[in-house]
Amino acid sequence: MSAVSSRLPVFPWDRLAPYKSTAQAHPDGIVDLSVGTPVDPVPELIRRALVEAADSPGYPTVWGTEELRDALTGWVGRRLGAVGVTHANVLPVVGSKELVAWLPTQLGLGAGDKVAYPRLAYPTYEVGARLCGAEPVAYDDPTELDPAGLKLLWLNSPSNPTGKVLSKEELTRIVAWAREHGVLVFSDECYLELGWDADPVSVLHPDVCGGHYDGVVAVHSLSKRSNLAGYRVAFIAGDAAVLGELLLIRKHGGMMTAAPVQAATVAALGDDAHVSEQRVRYADRRLALRAALEAHGFRIEHSEASLYLWATRDEPCWDTVAYLAERGILVAPGDFYGPAGERFVRVAFTATDERVAAAVKRLS
Repeated sequence: MSAVSSRLPVFPWDRLAPYKSTAQAHPDGIVDLSVGTPVDPVPELIRRALVEAADSPGYPTVWGTEELRDALTGWVGRRLGAVGVTHANVLPVVGSKELVAWLPTQLGLGAGDKVAYPRLAYPTYEVGARLCGAEPVAYDDPTELDPAGLKLLWLNSPSNPTGKVLSKEELTRIVAWAREHGVLVFSDECYLELGWDADPVSVLHPDVCGGHYDGVVAVHSLSKRSNLAGYRVAFIAGDAAVLGELLLIRKHGGMMTAAPVQAATVAALGDDAHVSEQRVRYADRRLALRAALEAHGFRIEHSEASLYLWATRDEPCWDTVAYLAERGILVAPGDFYGPAGERFVRVAFTATDERVAAAVKRLS
């Protein structure tokens, strides 16, 4: 029996271990800016909803409660400007990474099919293609791809790792091209509520998709905007036929969001105040780190949205990682996200205020 793992690249974060050890040896401790994991408390109203739903002895459903579906459709309409969204257009998933990794398999893709994603991208897009035996294809402009055999097109705006945002006009052009060639579009919009120098637009906006969702699905997560990475809360919205097929498959696979987490999701999506408060925290950290990095000789590119600064000293990324590790600061090398990132590092501003201040001091 051949190991499925043989199809996959080396897990990138394992390569960072020695640099993490170097950073941890700093007298004032490590400032870990490598992984964009939330560090701030889960908002009280969300924790309260989780606790109140803790007595949930029965199995939850894959499609979620009616209250959850109401919350999802309401948020998609209110926040994304989507129109005519019904329960058939939404589906909760167990964290967005699980969805990205297993989507090509659940769509029935395999040998002879192609899965395309941005040249600088979250590594799990490629992993998902390799898990099912499809061909992974990186692009600069998706409309320049050969559509033959292309079954799934990933968009990512705002981008991880670069923070780049696709304009409404670019999204409209790409969606039109994909529909013309029968290519299914999945748009990873997990950082959409974290725009700084740009106002990200969803692929579900009527100006982009024409008010109907044929061939278009958006992916959203509550990990960043509500500090719920530990809850594994995400959902997809869009083409009812695609979501209906995924629902049937996921029922067989038992891919259910825990009942207390569903209740917590309802509370989170019904409250915008905690999102605004978290944005202020991130904005302050972003401003401080950006100023410190630029004063230290770094150049920042893109980074108009998301939780990262895409930074370079115009040298190989691992040299930059080593340089910062000696100062007790751990960052992610740009080549984790593709060869095009070989001279950049990704700097997350998800550390605590105290740790961000420590990094700023070390760079001063």
